[in-house]
Amino acid sequence: MANAVPLTSRRILIMAADGFEQSELEVPLERLQDAGANIDIASIEMGDITGWDDDDWGDEIEVDLKISDVDIDDFDALVLPGGQINPDLLRANEAAVSLIRDFAATGKPVAAICHAPWLLIEAGLANGRRLTCYKSIRTDVANAGATVVDESVVVDGNIITSRCPDDLPAFCDAIIETLAKSEVSV
Repeated sequence: MANAVPLTSRRILIMAADGFEQSELEVPLERLQDAGANIDIASIEMGDITGWDDDDWGDEIEVDLKISDVDIDDFDALVLPGGQINPDLLRANEAAVSLIRDFAATGKPVAAICHAPWLLIEAGLANGRRLTCYKSIRTDVANAGATVVDESVVVDGNIITSRCPDDLPAFCDAIIETLAKSEVSV
């Protein structure tokens, strides 16, 4: 059902750093492109970033723009892949945290999977929300004031969260459905 929704006029930003969970970047990238969206990858620096795949470093992906150069007005949604390393690097970067905070303030979808809700915490977006996340950070998310649930995908306003790579089909469907319901802004 969600694959039939055309997103040809949509531009989506995926923000990641080294150590992103390979599948949590690649699957949304492919699914959203298949739905017709244009995707840009933003990171702390230009060049390539390297994913984490199971027990070792994975594939590299080319960065399209620096986080500090992103113009929020150019994008319809923000996707935050997880992994342990990636969100930990990004939450220590003020430009990344500010971008997430500012993006959410526009009302556009912000989708975070696995450990990426750490970024929602750092941006001050967890308090009062209903969220899900990877099991090892549930206490962190709850301590930030969120109601944590164990569901494959949770949509709370413009925030979309999922637990792990097994939830990628539901996560991608929720992003596509949310974008299909919203007005085109770019």
